[in-house]
Amino acid sequence: MLILGIDPGTAKIGLGLIEYKNKKTWVKCYDCLTTNAADTTAARLNDLYKQLLKFIKEHQPDIIAVEELFFFKNLKTAIKVSQARGVILLAAAQQGLKIYEYTPLQVKQALTGYGRAEKKQMQQMVKVVLNLKEVPRPDDAADALAVAVCCAHSLR
Repeated sequence: MLILGIDPGTAKIGLGLIEYKNKKTWVKCYDCLTTNAADTTAARLNDLYKQLLKFIKEHQPDIIAVEELFFFKNLKTAIKVSQARGVILLAAAQQGLKIYEYTPLQVKQALTGYGRAEKKQMQQMVKVVLNLKEVPRPDDAADALAVAVCCAHSLR
């Protein structure tokens, strides 16, 4: 089973594709989608949509796992991230994929057993759990892999 974890954002959208089989996980690939900051919001969302559809069609995941917006400091940022999440959910639904959503707290608990784990701790756990030589970069891709691992753990 291929699980695509997604860490939504406005400038960068983290993607982490893992294979889950016999209670084991392997990294297939990870990356970030980016949009041009000079473009309008509508143009950036359209670009995100096209890039995500291309990735989905190329890699054929069985499941999409998306991080929910749980806490925000800036309302303007929260709205933009919510718009990106909407595009992500639309693209996945149009491809007929199962969609699972997880809060940052759920992702942290799945990987570390502690819902208030620090970012560096999370990144180290992604490295360990997925048997990687180094922490995935950029951070958004590591976060997306964490969401995918959380999904795999919740399917057990």
